[in-house]
Amino acid sequence: MEKIVIIGGVAAGATAAAKARRLSADAKITILEAGPDISFANCGLPYYIGGDIKNRSKLILQSPESFYEQYQVDVYVNTKAIELDRQNKIVYAVNTVTGEKMAFDYTKLILAQGGKPIAPPIPGAEQDHVFQLWTLEDMDKIHSFIENKKPKTAVVVGGGFIGLEMTEALVKRGIKVSVVEMMPHVMSIMEAEIAGFIQQEMLSYGVNILTGKAVSEIGKNSVTLKDGIKVDADMVLLSIGVRPTLQLAQEAGLAIGDAGGLLVDSTLKTSDDNIYAAGDMIEFEHRVLGKKVRIPLAGPANRQGRIAAENALGKKHEYKGPIGTSIVRVFDAVAGITGLSLKAARSVGFNADAIVVHKEHHTSYYPGSELVTVLIVYDKDTGLILGGQTAGYAGADRRLDVLATAVASKLTVYDLADIDFAYSPPLGTANDAINMAAFVAENRISGYSPSLTVSEIDDFLNGKDALWIDVRDVFAFEKSHVEGAVNVPLEMIATVLNRIPKDQLILIYDQTGKKGHQAVRTFIGAGFTNVYNISGGFESLSRYIRAINPINFQINLPSPEVKKIGEKNTEDKKNVATEEIKKEQSNEPLIVDVRTEEEFEYGAFPGAINIPLDELEYRIDELGNKDRKIILYCASGARSAYAVQILRAYGFTNLENGGGLTRMMARLRNK
Repeated sequence: MEKIVIIGGVAAGATAAAKARRLSADAKITILEAGPDISFANCGLPYYIGGDIKNRSKLILQSPESFYEQYQVDVYVNTKAIELDRQNKIVYAVNTVTGEKMAFDYTKLILAQGGKPIAPPIPGAEQDHVFQLWTLEDMDKIHSFIENKKPKTAVVVGGGFIGLEMTEALVKRGIKVSVVEMMPHVMSIMEAEIAGFIQQEMLSYGVNILTGKAVSEIGKNSVTLKDGIKVDADMVLLSIGVRPTLQLAQEAGLAIGDAGGLLVDSTLKTSDDNIYAAGDMIEFEHRVLGKKVRIPLAGPANRQGRIAAENALGKKHEYKGPIGTSIVRVFDAVAGITGLSLKAARSVGFNADAIVVHKEHHTSYYPGSELVTVLIVYDKDTGLILGGQTAGYAGADRRLDVLATAVASKLTVYDLADIDFAYSPPLGTANDAINMAAFVAENRISGYSPSLTVSEIDDFLNGKDALWIDVRDVFAFEKSHVEGAVNVPLEMIATVLNRIPKDQLILIYDQTGKKGHQAVRTFIGAGFTNVYNISGGFESLSRYIRAINPINFQINLPSPEVKKIGEKNTEDKKNVATEEIKKEQSNEPLIVDVRTEEEFEYGAFPGAINIPLDELEYRIDELGNKDRKIILYCASGARSAYAVQILRAYGFTNLENGGGLTRMMARLRNK
């Protein structure tokens, strides 16, 4: 009879035990868990503190009793393994509550001891108002402190996953939060523009972000940074990383790898043929990077637990390795990463490039459409997808899963360009953001549309004199733009071609990259040889600036929108056309903007009144005499052309289609 002893519960250990029982009805299976809980939802801890999860009991997935009833597995909690006798196959343990010593013999051993939060040697870290979050007990202490002490300020040290999730939780508890992060931006594993999206959301909710900073001391009511800055802190959360639990393995002489984790082969077997390991304590070769890494994530840990159990019972299931897919939601903003970043890809020798697109997560005409960001890292020589990142308020998770599948399956950008994704107006677009990202990558690879990601611009501009051209409308330009850029809306590009030297270095951007591509093609078609589109446009530029202070270009951004927990950030809008239309005859033409109220409020032709196209027929009487001169316009000229037809049908005789807003604004320049 097989005797399977598993050291550690939660994700890898509990999963290994359940899988082992399904594979063998008669094996004796034992779990030794050093803590008080065998299986709990550790990923859910911040959401209980923040109030999203109301019942603590929801986080308790199994007890020793329920685990035995369901799987006939003996579970010993508060039982710490203290010695491993590999020669005689015995684990010695002690009950940390009673002091009782025990011995467990095994035929196969599975180590799933996970990791523990790194406890930095910061003076003052031992105080009662300083916390880490890893277990239910940690969660209870934090929750109790907030309930009883009513802290008004908090410092979160570390801008990774747990740090940011806890930032949201503390804000939801009414606490003013400051985040201190040593790296240049939070979520340092992500590209700066993706992290910038998250940072902008945090700023909107009043979070104070201190990047490139380190803590030197924790006081009673404040934290002192190494540059001398003091930050108010009635409580402190330390969240700077996880270290694998390796003492037992090291003392038993098991091999430790270069990445600092327990070394295993493709079957998750350690250097001992009778010992397997899974979860946060192991290191394994990254499927794309080709180097050993430690990736402490619940998904890989669960899958590794299954595989370790299979192989411990005689199967031959090889683990292919992690690709590092992870995602975070901070307030309403979501961002994720899979595979390699551009920097990581280039650091290991890939001839890599990247592109970014921002596209509606479902059709723009269906209510609730939000931009979703897709960033793809690929090999220029083969088109192979090396990694990707996504961000947005809706749809980012779905696109990240597609990119993870592409990385794991070794798909190319050409494959992604041709995939049929599910489409219905409330759910997607005819060409999904993934398709569009692949198209843009194809265009950059072929040279059809030369481009630069925002992370490349600073180095690219060293020693160069570039002309920045902003092809957005004048209203967007006036709100914020790259310092020194000239505003030439796309529709007016043809009017400036003969004024610029053909070899001038030109960097073009629009709002999201699409019109920038059109502008680049216009310049190339006119014989220009040194012109680039900024991938992702001003959307990417502004997010990058939120995270990084570049040297070779600057943008003065407006303050982020102010948001509050539990409030929808919408304003009451009213149509003021009725108040402004003068029905009496006038020598001046009546200018009617037939765009939506939202578009009109964004920016409009001076003196124009707004009657959306959908309201035009039942507001005909507001236009006055039918022989009055009326100029109608919209965003592009399409809706205003339709409006002209409607008014003609009602007998209006002096009508002009003014075209798009850009054409209308050009009238002012030409006066």
